[in-house]
Amino acid sequence: MESILTLLGIYFLCWFKFLAGPVLGSAAGYSVWQNVLVTVAGMMTSVVIFTLVGTRIKDTLDEKIFTKPKLVFSKKNRRIVQLWKKYGEIGIALFTPILLSPIGGTLIMVSFGVKKRHIYFHMFWSACFWAVVFSLSIDHLLAVPFIKNLFL
Repeated sequence: MESILTLLGIYFLCWFKFLAGPVLGSAAGYSVWQNVLVTVAGMMTSVVIFTLVGTRIKDTLDEKIFTKPKLVFSKKNRRIVQLWKKYGEIGIALFTPILLSPIGGTLIMVSFGVKKRHIYFHMFWSACFWAVVFSLSIDHLLAVPFIKNLFL
């Protein structure tokens, strides 16, 4: 029962922070593939929920706002637009687990008007790729006795 609660806790943390799955899963003693599955499941749940919610909010705001709001171009917004122009939806999906949260990457794609099926597809392959990379890296890193003693 305790193992299931730990796994559920890691799953819910993956909704908000992708790296929580591989790090906490390895620390809890789960295998690489258990870490990959729980991490991908957590991120994709977040992606589905916030794609639906984000689309609904965007549609509501588009209907209710009659005047254009003043555009604010912060350094962060400029970087996101540059990333979008340079790499498109594939780049946003690729960098979401590293630089953004699953929620942040999803909402950026929704705000740029990417189709839902494209969001799901790109976020899924990105989640699978990075979950395997991070889980294997952390698993090998924790195999070193000195590092394992530092973290556990």
